[in-house]
Amino acid sequence: MEGAGVMKQTLQLMLLLVLVVASALGVSWSVHQSRGLTGQQQQLLSEQDRLHMEWGQLQLEQSTWGGYPRVERLAREELDMRLPRAEEKRVVRP
Repeated sequence: MEGAGVMKQTLQLMLLLVLVVASALGVSWSVHQSRGLTGQQQQLLSEQDRLHMEWGQLQLEQSTWGGYPRVERLAREELDMRLPRAEEKRVVRP
């Protein structure tokens, strides 16, 4: 009977050892995954900052290209457009 008790204890210790090793491997894997995801997050945040800055520059460029003074200048210079004189204006009523 005593041999069976020792065998049972040995099996329990072996099972406990296997569970401890498995737990340690799980923690190691979890830390590895966490570091990888943290690095990926940093890259994505950097990309977000870059895109945000580019978006601001594009908005500034758009306001410059589509600004009223530029459009008016191009209309005068390239299309020979001008504001109508008073005698050229007509009021149309329904």
